[in-house]
Amino acid sequence: MFKQFTENLTGNQMYLIFSLGIFLVFFIVVTILLIRLRKQHVDYMSDLPLDDSTLNKPQTLKA
Repeated sequence: MFKQFTENLTGNQMYLIFSLGIFLVFFIVVTILLIRLRKQHVDYMSDLPLDDSTLNKPQTLKA
């Protein structure tokens, strides 16, 4: 079935199939990374913008 489909492809259709393949690979990789992501890391990253202890305090210039 796939052999018949790929034999009848013209030049422009090859780009469409290739871009679909790239999208599917990217989507699968991102999905796997999100599944493997630890909850601790997600909690840390979600609290990061609100955590005042991570801000750099302004340094005073010594004359």
